[in-house]
Amino acid sequence: MTTVLKAPTLRPSRANAPASNRKNWGYTALAIFFLAIMLFPVYWMINASLQPNGTTLETSWLPLKPDFTGYATAITEQARNLGTSLIISLGSVALSLAIAAPAAYALAYFKVRGAGIVLFAILISQMIPGIVVANALYTAYNDLGLLNSIPGLILADSAHGIPFAILIIRAFMNGMPASVIEAARVDGAGHVRAFWSIVIPLSRNSLITAGLFTFLFAWSDFLFALTLTTTEAVRPVTLGIFQYIGAYVNDWSSVMATAVLASIPAIVLLVAAQKYIAAGTTGGAVK
Repeated sequence: MTTVLKAPTLRPSRANAPASNRKNWGYTALAIFFLAIMLFPVYWMINASLQPNGTTLETSWLPLKPDFTGYATAITEQARNLGTSLIISLGSVALSLAIAAPAAYALAYFKVRGAGIVLFAILISQMIPGIVVANALYTAYNDLGLLNSIPGLILADSAHGIPFAILIIRAFMNGMPASVIEAARVDGAGHVRAFWSIVIPLSRNSLITAGLFTFLFAWSDFLFALTLTTTEAVRPVTLGIFQYIGAYVNDWSSVMATAVLASIPAIVLLVAAQKYIAAGTTGGAVK
């Protein structure tokens, strides 16, 4: 008769459970503390925009009597600037993706001599200070008649967004199997058809990520707006807020209300595209 010994079942010790729970609660409390510190300026901006007195020296910690006069003034004074920033940002996204996507495809799949040098040049272009680029563009824009124009600001913001977009999209395309492109080529598709019908749909995450970062840069741009505009004909909201402070230094509720309105598009886009950003920045995979 054979006796079968049953292996003992290992169970987690109950004595270690409270210590582990306390450790997790400690990490959670620490994360909430640092999150509160980072979000406090945002809260204070919203709180100050709802204060009736318009000053920051007498602002209470809670908007117990909210006043929306600041928002009414901000919309009246800055609505045109908000629309200008929106047009510039969307135009920069369209132009950047139209140039960066084909360039990334060529660098990822075409065995071109000197591709490494091109990538190195793209990386170097990201390290050039913005003030250097702005000063160089001012002279060129003055000769071309692009000062104080929306197309001029779109070109300037796109010039800053295209290198980063190329790096993001190319990294994603390198993770795609070449067999997908080869299958399309065998079926008779040309490079343009394969790029448009196969590569672009599969690269959706990277395109959204690159487009979002380009939009955020163009929306928050101040340096190009200050350098390349000399009149009030074209004025993005960042430059409007800068000049708004001088005109309404005693009415901070209007200034903060303008800042809140300027933050809404960025917040909405970041929340809506959060999952695409996570997938686009970590590369792609095709099953």
